[in-house]
Amino acid sequence: MSDITSGPGAAAIRQRLRVRRARDRVIEAVLLASALVAVVTTISIVYILVSESVPFFKTVSLADFFTDTMWTPMFAEPRFGILPLLAGTLVTTMVALCVAIPCGTIIAIYLSEFAPHKLREIIKPVLELLGAVPTVVYGYFALMVVTPLLQKFIPGLPGFNMLSPGLVIGLMIIPYVASVSEDAMRAVPNYMREGSYAMGATRFQTATRVVVPGALSGIAAAYILGISRAVGETMVVAVAAGLQPNLTFNPLESAATITAFIVQVSLGDLPHDSIGYQSIFAAGLVLMVTTLIFNIAGFALTRRFREEY
Repeated sequence: MSDITSGPGAAAIRQRLRVRRARDRVIEAVLLASALVAVVTTISIVYILVSESVPFFKTVSLADFFTDTMWTPMFAEPRFGILPLLAGTLVTTMVALCVAIPCGTIIAIYLSEFAPHKLREIIKPVLELLGAVPTVVYGYFALMVVTPLLQKFIPGLPGFNMLSPGLVIGLMIIPYVASVSEDAMRAVPNYMREGSYAMGATRFQTATRVVVPGALSGIAAAYILGISRAVGETMVVAVAAGLQPNLTFNPLESAATITAFIVQVSLGDLPHDSIGYQSIFAAGLVLMVTTLIFNIAGFALTRRFREEY
């Protein structure tokens, strides 16, 4: 048998191999560059937030920043206590999660385990369409529709409050939670369902005791995505929450969130070289750390439940 590398077509074969290897190297380089985009972007964001926050913390001590209960950067005697903004962010996020997590999980279980195929193909695209609605539309929906509706059931509810935007943010992130959770549940192998049915379990028992634990990592990822989306929401709270930095954990009162304050200052109310303008980077750094804490907690819970199951 003649060696193909020494036959008449050996040169052509070697040329094709060189072209293929070169093409593979180019593809690998493109894929590596694409993967590094996220890393470089994250590092750049962290660098900008930290570097721009350093001048701010040279003027405002960390003790005052984290313990002062007043946030008045635009006053004649400014005070920079992040607690009011942090409280507003956490309250609206918790209200949103109280809506999105149970509703999104129930929708995901129904679509994955109970809905007929044709109905699923209709409901899921319609559900995901909610994610394409501009957030400013949700903000005015909260202000003009949800707040007046809540005032009929809660007398004395102010026109600007945290409950209304929190509920609307919860509705807004339901598609994220439901879609990702449903994809995770459908990825659970069918033999796990069949084994559960063989043991005499009902469809509901199989869904809640077999499928949900089996898809827990994906469901946790959906929750983390929803939390990050709720924490970072800007326009809904800017329109409907009132932009008043009050230190309160009562969702029936008005307040401001970190993202809403950043938008307010970015509109040009403060000079770029002022301490008030530099405060948006410090607030953004706190927002990033808060989101990171939620993500770490979510991954820790996921690992714990994975070990139990």
